[in-house]
Amino acid sequence: MERAKSSGGLTYRDSGVDDAAVAQALDAVGDALRATYTPQVLSAPGAFAGLVRARFEGYDDPLLAATTDSVGTKVRLAVEAGQVAVVGRDIVHHCANDLLVCGARPLFFLDYFGTSTLDSGEFSSVVRAMSAACHALGCALVKGETAQLPGFYHAGLFDLVGMMVGVVERAHLLGANRVRPGDVLLGLAASGLHTNGYSLAHAALRERAGFALTASPPLLQGDTLADALLQVHRPYGPPVLPLLPSEDIHAIAHITGGGIPGNLVRVLPDALVARVRRDTWPVPPIFRLIEDAGEVGSEEMARTFNLGIGLILVVSRDAAARVAAALTETETVYRIGEVHEGPGGVEMC
Repeated sequence: MERAKSSGGLTYRDSGVDDAAVAQALDAVGDALRATYTPQVLSAPGAFAGLVRARFEGYDDPLLAATTDSVGTKVRLAVEAGQVAVVGRDIVHHCANDLLVCGARPLFFLDYFGTSTLDSGEFSSVVRAMSAACHALGCALVKGETAQLPGFYHAGLFDLVGMMVGVVERAHLLGANRVRPGDVLLGLAASGLHTNGYSLAHAALRERAGFALTASPPLLQGDTLADALLQVHRPYGPPVLPLLPSEDIHAIAHITGGGIPGNLVRVLPDALVARVRRDTWPVPPIFRLIEDAGEVGSEEMARTFNLGIGLILVVSRDAAARVAAALTETETVYRIGEVHEGPGGVEMC
């Protein structure tokens, strides 16, 4: 028997979820999504699943690589500063850098945008930023999920998660098995905190020191706190991927949560130790400010933040100068250490 309908009954919208608003917001960014589509994409925006043709010309033995991550608490600062487009680019670049670690180029990207109540302006800014970042990397944004969870997420904030799939030739796969004693560590400069350590940065700078985002502490040399904290996570694929076929680069570490010690160790064999010399690159002022404002110990800083090095290339000694020269047109490169025989791990000297 069909249940009688009540004229005064609750609706989904009454509970805080507006499906119509989501549909309208998605329609409004359809052009941005289509702009990222490569010839391999078969589906259209709004499909239940993104379809991508699994045909890889120029690859003899292609491997798919997949990664996922979130922007984390950087979102809170981006919302407060009214600069939410930053995190849209952040999540794409972060995922692409993770794929780069194994030598993979990005193929397609998916996102999850979760919020209490959808702000269509913020949503559009984030999606268009993700689309622009994907387009610049030759990667398609094929699917996303937009969730409204009132009572679960804090009002006025959102959560942003990305998933990316790439491809790498098996013979060119980077990793610990290729690292040798005598290899050189080349550090590529970061553009700031990237997407890690923001909970500690917030506790030190906002809660303990009481800085506003518009403040310009002397250490920042004219920049505001928002300027320093909301720099976009730098993408390293465009300059690095063309160098990989030469096999001069043996391994790559993306310096995210865990800092240099926690990430470089992930691409080292057990019998080798990486010695990183901390005086070989300048630590950006924002990290000095966090350290001073929060009275954060040097070891805690090193295992939480990138300290100005966003990517480390483990390169054969003979090729180190050549690789560094090839990157200097777009990147700031530092020779920060070497790999030696030893007990394993990373030593920060």
